[in-house]
Amino acid sequence: MREVATNADKEHASRTIERDLRRQVESGALAVGEKLPSERALAEQYGVARNTAREAIRLLAEQGLVTIRHGSGVTVRGKPRLMRFGAERYARTLRQETWLSPFRAEVGRQGREPRVDCTSITRIAPPADIAERLLIDPETETVVRRENWYYADDEPMQVGVTYSPWSIVEGTPVADSAKMGKGSLYARFEERGHAITTIREEVTARMPTPDEAKGLRIPDAVPVLEVTHTGIDQDGMPFEVTIFTMRADYNALDYRMPVED
Repeated sequence: MREVATNADKEHASRTIERDLRRQVESGALAVGEKLPSERALAEQYGVARNTAREAIRLLAEQGLVTIRHGSGVTVRGKPRLMRFGAERYARTLRQETWLSPFRAEVGRQGREPRVDCTSITRIAPPADIAERLLIDPETETVVRRENWYYADDEPMQVGVTYSPWSIVEGTPVADSAKMGKGSLYARFEERGHAITTIREEVTARMPTPDEAKGLRIPDAVPVLEVTHTGIDQDGMPFEVTIFTMRADYNALDYRMPVED
């Protein structure tokens, strides 16, 4: 009796083809601008139906790895990593030159189109590690938690969760608005007497949670970078903590700093 392929079988097969082709793209075996084999050729190569091969190509296109042009085939797309310049992105001169947030200014300078979606703003008791970094008492003080999703050319790059003491942001747009106004977040902090002059950033790598993988459209086996950023003012006091979760295959970090004696 002939076995009938189930939907699960087809999904597994398309994922197998997608992972194999993605490895070839990432290794350079399939170069930028090179055409992928046709659906018919892929179906024959992997011993699957053409619609299974088509689904694998759709998955690659969804990740931004290939461009589908009807009538001319599928080609490998160049995708430079988005650079995060730790020593420059919070500079007052850049903010006054552009009047944009660090992310928008940084993405724009790299020739891409930025977008930031603020998905929630809440007032909460701070988690213990956040309270420790902000030097506040979690039993008596609250923070505003802001969650933002960041895109370049409509592709999700990272999610950032910012915590700010209520005592600093009460009565400002930081406390309750998705619109920060001219100069964005750090201009509002500076208006309250907290100019960002020093940053501390702790960088780790891990695998994404299911929600992160879905929201950031992360392929299988791709990790995330987690950057715990603390903004410190002119008096040496921390005034905001942001935890950035970034696709490791889409982002790169570049830091320049003086070496201590």
